[in-house]
Amino acid sequence: MEIKVYEHKTQYYETDKMGIIHHSNYIRWFEEARTDYMEQIGLRYDTMEAHGVGIPVLGISCQYKSMTRFGETVTIEVKGIQYNGIKMKLGYIIRDKKTQEIRCTGESQHCFLDEQGNPVSIKKSYHDWHAVFESMLEK
Repeated sequence: MEIKVYEHKTQYYETDKMGIIHHSNYIRWFEEARTDYMEQIGLRYDTMEAHGVGIPVLGISCQYKSMTRFGETVTIEVKGIQYNGIKMKLGYIIRDKKTQEIRCTGESQHCFLDEQGNPVSIKKSYHDWHAVFESMLEK
């Protein structure tokens, strides 16, 4: 399965007083791209939640490489880094669409929980989902 990179056109409200994109927006862009990525691999958040499975963020890191400004379009590549059936880690690369300059890199760690907040083993309970998550690591 070929995963398309996510594109985001920067908005004026995302800038700070210096006219550059405020650092907090990169984390939001990670989430936008992650939601799109999950949809592309066939595991939409709303579908998983309808089955009682949530995917909270356990941790997130972000390394800023260069500034992004209002009006630019960035691409956000998402890739699976780790998955063990209970937790997963995703990686992100944000690039300027025109120049391909890296603007930011990062990672997010997640787990799978039921509606009561208890860990869910995707490997044991959702075999089809497990196969999809494992396949995302082969990319």
